[in-house]
Parts: sequence; C-alpha cells; structure tokens
Amino acid sequence: MQSLTKRHVSASELDTLLRAATGMGCRVEAELTDGWFNTAYRVRFDDGRAAVVKLAPPAEAPVLRYERGIMATETMVYRRLASLAEGAVPAPVLLHSGDDFLAVSVLEGTPWDKAAEQLPPATKSELRRELGAITARLHTLTSEDGRFGYPAPEAGLAAADWRTAFTAMVEALLEDAGLWESDLGVPASGIRTLVAEGGPALDEVGEPRLVHFDLWPGNIFVDHPGNGARITGLIDHERAFWGDPAAELVSLEFGGDVGPDSDLVAGYLTAGGRLDFTPALRHRLALYGLYLGLILVVECGPRGYTGEHAGWTREFLGERVAALRALG
Repeated sequence: MQSLTKRHVSASELDTLLRAATGMGCRVEAELTDGWFNTAYRVRFDDGRAAVVKLAPPAEAPVLRYERGIMATETMVYRRLASLAEGAVPAPVLLHSGDDFLAVSVLEGTPWDKAAEQLPPATKSELRRELGAITARLHTLTSEDGRFGYPAPEAGLAAADWRTAFTAMVEALLEDAGLWESDLGVPASGIRTLVAEGGPALDEVGEPRLVHFDLWPGNIFVDHPGNGARITGLIDHERAFWGDPAAELVSLEFGGDVGPDSDLVAGYLTAGGRLDFTPALRHRLALYGLYLGLILVVECGPRGYTGEHAGWTREFLGERVAALRALG
C-alpha cells in the first residue's frame, strides 16, 4: 500500500545505515509493499542471514499523535515476547534495532490473507482456535510500570487507570481529526459523549495487559504444507498498547467470528484467557470498535489515502457509531 509516511531509501543507503548502526552491511533483495505505514525491505546480511528491515517514517513526515515513537514500541514487544516460553507467541526474532529502524528474522509461511483461499474450512477452524490460544498467551504480558495506554512517552497517552487512558486516546484522535479536517460523519462532541457514557464499563478493567490491536489476517503468518497448517508468527506489533485484552477482538474480527461460541474464543478460553460477554464487556467492545473506526478515518489524512478506501473507512466508522448508540 502506498502511503505518504513511507521512507524510501536506495540499496546503498540502507547498507550504509545498517553498517553504521550494527557493524554489518546488507544486500537488498526486495521491497515489501504490503505495509501501510513503515517501509520494509527483505535483505541478506553480510553474514548470510535473511532479514526484514523496517524503517520508520522520515522525521518530517506528519503522523498521528498515537503513532509517535511506535518503532520503539515494536522493539519492546519483541523483547517481551522473547521472555515467554518458547513458541508461546510465535513471532520473528529481533536481530537489531535503532531509533528509526529494526531488523527481524524472516518467518516461514505466508500472511493469512494471502493463504486464505487455499485453506479448507476445517483447517481455518483449527487455525482460529490456535490463534485464540496464542492471543491468550500474548495477554499474559503486563505493563511493567502499571500504567495503561501507549508505551511510547512521545505520545503522552498513558494514565494510571483505563478510563482516563482510553479517553485520552480518543481525544488525541479527535484533535488529529481537526488538524486534518477528517470527515467523521458525527460531531466530535457526540463522540466524546459516547465515550463518557461508557466510563463505568471501562472502569471494570483493572490491569493493563498487552493488546496488539492490529491482528487482521495480513499480520498473521501461516504455514500450510498440505497436511495441516500452523501459525508461524505475528508481526507488526508497533500499535500495541497496555489496556483491556478484550479490545483485541475488534481487529481479530477481520479474520472471522469472535463471538462467545466462536473457534477463536474457544481457543482463547482453553489457553487460560478470560472473556465474559457481559453487558459491560459488550459496551467496551463497541467503544473499541469506535476507536478503531476513528483511527481508520483520521489516518487517511497524513497517509494521503483517498477514493474507495477512504470511503470504506467512513462507512466503517459510521457503523460503529450506530452500534454504540444502539446500546444507549
């Protein structure tokens, strides 16, 4: 996906950057164009290892407030995942990192969205259960300082309780929407009211857990050799925050059912996760859907998205606003 936030460099420039930062150069094999924010290259280091190198947007590129410092967030998440039992949450291995780049190992398999048509229904069901279990293990990671919100201090979106953090996260998007003159389809004051009405439900979240919040099928790699399939890794952890683990369901829904009787929830519960579909949890899920809808609409400004995609994002947000109002 083309985006105005992407930082493109030549093969020699990338070699120079990595050599200065890590002491090892590389040969560029390909630019990976599926990403929507960072630039990614598949490279071969001088020692023969294959890797994926991600570059943060240029310093002068406009980004949303919550996106400030998120390259460091992804580095942090890879390091925290490495502290779990081997294979608990499959992911690339962090090889090198710096202020504006990271390099990770290459995963086996392909993104789920590209493999989906080749997977029979029974295999998809098994994979959704496996994904639920992996997600439950991801959610065992807790904030080291006990604060909710985005880890990067540059964003300034963390607080001691979830209601305060989430409200600030929404407010930051509304401020960005004003800067980019985003068409939200509803006054900002109306969105603030919807979030305030959900305050008691947000107050039920007492411990900040790691939430990936971008687990659509393109960020989940699967290997399907013909006699079964397995998940080989989760990628693109930069948008993670510390919050309510139930918020994970809003991006997981892009890959299939996330209801109480779904394969995904069955796998999640079997692996020790907790999801009680109470009225309060359903209210929070509607709020998180609203939040994702705001992100999708507002990010169109700095990324330069127009046309069909921009129209789809406005429709997505409108549906989430309507769903939240219906709870009232």
